[in-house]
Amino acid sequence: MGSFPSIFNDVLGPVMRGPSSSHSAASLRIGRIARDLMDSDITEVIVDYDPNGSLVTTHKSQGSDLGLSGGLMGWETDDSRLPDYQSEVRIAGIKIDIRYISYGAEHPNTYRLNLKGHQNEHTMTAISTGGGMIEIQEIDGVSLSLKGDYYEILIYLNRLDEGLIGWLNKGSFDEVVVAESENLSIINLKSRDCPDNDLIDELKAHQLVSSVRILNPVLTVLARNNISVPFSDVEQMIEYRKDKGKGMGLGKLGAIYESERAGVNLKEVNQRMQNLVEIMEQSISTGLTGTAYKDRILHSQSPNFEQMMDSGKLVPGDVLNRIILYVSAMMEMKSSMGVIVAAPTAGSCGALPGAVLGVSDALNKTKEERVEAMFAAGIVGVFIASGATFAAEEAGCMAECGSGASMAAAGIVSLAGGNFEKQMSAASMALQNSLGMTCDTLANRVEAPCLGRNVTAASNALSSANMALADYDHLVPLDQVIEAMKQVGELMPRELCCTGLGGLAITPASKMLEKQLEEMNKLTPSMEDEAKV
Repeated sequence: MGSFPSIFNDVLGPVMRGPSSSHSAASLRIGRIARDLMDSDITEVIVDYDPNGSLVTTHKSQGSDLGLSGGLMGWETDDSRLPDYQSEVRIAGIKIDIRYISYGAEHPNTYRLNLKGHQNEHTMTAISTGGGMIEIQEIDGVSLSLKGDYYEILIYLNRLDEGLIGWLNKGSFDEVVVAESENLSIINLKSRDCPDNDLIDELKAHQLVSSVRILNPVLTVLARNNISVPFSDVEQMIEYRKDKGKGMGLGKLGAIYESERAGVNLKEVNQRMQNLVEIMEQSISTGLTGTAYKDRILHSQSPNFEQMMDSGKLVPGDVLNRIILYVSAMMEMKSSMGVIVAAPTAGSCGALPGAVLGVSDALNKTKEERVEAMFAAGIVGVFIASGATFAAEEAGCMAECGSGASMAAAGIVSLAGGNFEKQMSAASMALQNSLGMTCDTLANRVEAPCLGRNVTAASNALSSANMALADYDHLVPLDQVIEAMKQVGELMPRELCCTGLGGLAITPASKMLEKQLEEMNKLTPSMEDEAKV
């Protein structure tokens, strides 16, 4: 993927079930790659979490266990069986043992796996980098970098052979990587295309090759050699617009960027975005009918809000109240294991869709206008992904709800007919208003204060959009605000970054809720019950 984020990989998506994209969706993708590494032969998995990271306190409650199990079973991120993952894993005969071990993990979301099957055994270390994105950093003690956006062919060698390497370099692979440890050599072939069976057979027959593994991609948009994008930062986008995009708003610029990044035409990227918008709309519609789920701290509240709104019992403000309603419905879908779009994350899945679609419905906007607004939001997200992070474990809730507010503000201005400068101004103001937001979930569930912060983020987006439309001065350009966000994230203590170790997460009310959930779930065995320190 290089340094060029994709709107459909990094910003809007995946389509998923689960409480957290950086926990549920990312761990599922890690599990999918682990399954391929084992050639689907898995009987036992040892998962090591470092206590200095975020996963020891959150792996069960925020969906790492759920996602990893689903991935090991070969499921997609929105598979309907995910709520029943524990029984499904037992039926499949896979034993999962979780250990808490200090091993110097540098990233807060680090998964160290020891995989065993009937025929083979492998180790793998991977990280979740936010919004469902991942990186496999090590396989069998050999340092590699796999992000799930290629077909990865791993060739295990008894010893390196220059002739074999030279022959492979003449092939049509996007990249040929030679990696070694003290005891093992691996050639990693990266390809945008599914490998040919004849090639795999030829490799397996080579006298120096001990085994070959094919790891399938898990991302929507695949990488390719020599990726070219029209611009990669705010300054370049402004110059591009002067030369080739006069009069273009962020929406059209976002669609052009994604078309070139993905290597597909504009018609296809617009159709992909329309599909995502329709999923968001369906999630909100379903959420408004009422949702239920056992392991949950908030009941379904949006249906009552809708009744109060329709009966005129709320403080007037049709657009804002509609936004609150939509944000609530989306968050309740997430909390009940319904299908949602991580936008840009699952924890912040309500703010952007709730704000943009709430305004869209209030203003009776067309599908095309909704799609353009989402592309405006998406390209702002690209700049945040490349300049900062969407991971609350790295920068608190400003990385999630703050990013969502900034993206949504640009989208709302697009819907209101505001020009490029006003879209950028709104995005800047909304992110400025979000710096320093903590991630301190109650009872380690991604529900509260997440719901309120999503509503606040969407309200911030609406306010920032209206201020921009009224020519309020944002003062600090968006790229500088993103850099400030990155710096603030680096200064935040880990206790306030999705570890459950500070803020609201350690209040007596939070601990009481956590205890109540534990009592309720006592009869349901979990992988956490087997965790060993």
